[in-house]
Amino acid sequence: MSTFAHQLLGERLIDIGATLSWYRHGGADPTTWLNVVGRGVASRGEMVRATRTPDGPGTLRIGWTGSPVTDVDGIDGVSLEAYGPGAAWMLEQAPRMLGVDDRTDHGLAADDHPAVARAARNGRSVRMGASGDLYHSLLPTILEQRITIGEAHHQWRQLCCNLSEPAPGPFTRLLLPPEPGVLARQPSWWFHPLGIERKRAEPLLRVAQHAAKFWDWAALTPSETRAKLHLMDGIGQWTIGNVLGPALGDPDAVAVGDYHLKNMVGSVLAGEARATDERMLELLEPYVGQRGRVVRLLRLNSAAAPKFGPKKRILPMHTW
Repeated sequence: MSTFAHQLLGERLIDIGATLSWYRHGGADPTTWLNVVGRGVASRGEMVRATRTPDGPGTLRIGWTGSPVTDVDGIDGVSLEAYGPGAAWMLEQAPRMLGVDDRTDHGLAADDHPAVARAARNGRSVRMGASGDLYHSLLPTILEQRITIGEAHHQWRQLCCNLSEPAPGPFTRLLLPPEPGVLARQPSWWFHPLGIERKRAEPLLRVAQHAAKFWDWAALTPSETRAKLHLMDGIGQWTIGNVLGPALGDPDAVAVGDYHLKNMVGSVLAGEARATDERMLELLEPYVGQRGRVVRLLRLNSAAAPKFGPKKRILPMHTW
């Protein structure tokens, strides 16, 4: 059946490359590789992800050929392979990562705001998948607090290279996230040569110490998980807003406190070059329940706030 025929039948195709993109933290993420050729539902490629599971380390490979996909259970064009003690868990989680639970069309393509409607039409095949792995999602997200994204991605790679072991399977140089016990044993000063100061090192250690709880937390509703994470020092609204989407598939999660996001939303939705978090939430109020989806679609549609003034010089954290 052609892509056009699927759309005539009202089925939501899966843009696998874009759907999987939010599990990777930077192009050099040592735990998650993503290679996509082409764009949209006709793209082809593969993702390889190594992680910790309740059953032990595991590696998952998802490959797709560009055939129109509405589901991944028994559909030609999607291949799944897994390795290690956590292989069965990862194979079971794979459909959720691809967003097969996110089947409903929420009507954003017909929204009154032209920017939202356009982004929703362009991204109608992007699903809100869920990795089910809070521990893996939290570590690189904590590193992204307070610093530039490029520096945070470099620190994530260095952290894994220093503390992790090779992932199961035939993938050379693919690494697991640091084992919680190993990470928890590091003193906070150990992180400084990597450019990770104490305010971010301590939440990393705290997450490692409580890693066993996260499997149960990931099975809760997003609001319940949010409440649990708020109890942890160093895990605030920004981190939670960035984690609940990729880990739980929460379509309403918004990263309050982001340096750029509030300005992007203010610019796109109200024509205001600069905004506050309060103003951002006010503008997103009509989309409660789908605010995270709206933000993701706008970003994928290359929405951005205007820039003013000269570019700032960025000093690496380890030189502070």
